[in-house]
Amino acid sequence: MSAKQPPPPNSPTPPIRLLDHYWSDERSRRRFVDDLFDRTSGDYDRVERLLAFGTGSRYRRDALRRAGLRPGMRVLDIATGTGLVAREALALAGPAGMVVGLDPSAGMLEQASHLESPLLIRAFGERLPCRDASFDFVSMGFGLRHVADLGLLFGEIRRVLRPGGTACILELTRPRSRASAAVLRTFMTKLVPAIAGNAARRAEARQLMAFYWDTIDACVSPEAVLLAMKGAGFASPARGVVLGMFSEYLATNGSPEPATRREPVPG
Repeated sequence: MSAKQPPPPNSPTPPIRLLDHYWSDERSRRRFVDDLFDRTSGDYDRVERLLAFGTGSRYRRDALRRAGLRPGMRVLDIATGTGLVAREALALAGPAGMVVGLDPSAGMLEQASHLESPLLIRAFGERLPCRDASFDFVSMGFGLRHVADLGLLFGEIRRVLRPGGTACILELTRPRSRASAAVLRTFMTKLVPAIAGNAARRAEARQLMAFYWDTIDACVSPEAVLLAMKGAGFASPARGVVLGMFSEYLATNGSPEPATRREPVPG
């Protein structure tokens, strides 16, 4: 099959290749991912602050604002984790808006429960327990690599978006430069765990960051993500890039031209 052709509609499109040193099939992958995020949920925000030098909150809010999140919107945040994106969505949507956070990890949702007003749901992004056309905006922050099927995910996102609603997918992408990729790998897998705290925290951070890097390295190309969005029915998905590695995928349900920096979609 040509790399420029979208996959058949019933063909699974996983976001990463098989990582057989972590799992052997989808069931063991799901078990590994759930266990990892449940175990690291208590220290997840702390590790994130180290990883982003404390700038993650500002970046997430700016990215959501660039994507068009405005006061009064109904927002679904998929893979909400500890609520890092949901918190910024709440600030932008304001008291007239609504934010729903969804995640399969019970440990992560327990950490997110301190947020003031989002409704939290334990579920998978590929099977959203939400009505059709029920949200103005759907976000997903750095969780794309952990789903089972891009086609199912994007199909569900489009289903729950109202006509004209926006999908905003934030993801880390492996830098194209080998030197930059090597620096990022060393920073994530060596430096962050080294400064994470006591021995137990260092061990947890080491496993989490090693897994993060491995999934970034194994992730499909940005072009493949855009093709999967297009295959789900989004007319003109686009990708913005910050610092060469922060991908912002943006698509509007039923609108041909989302307002963002654009890269052409092959096909």
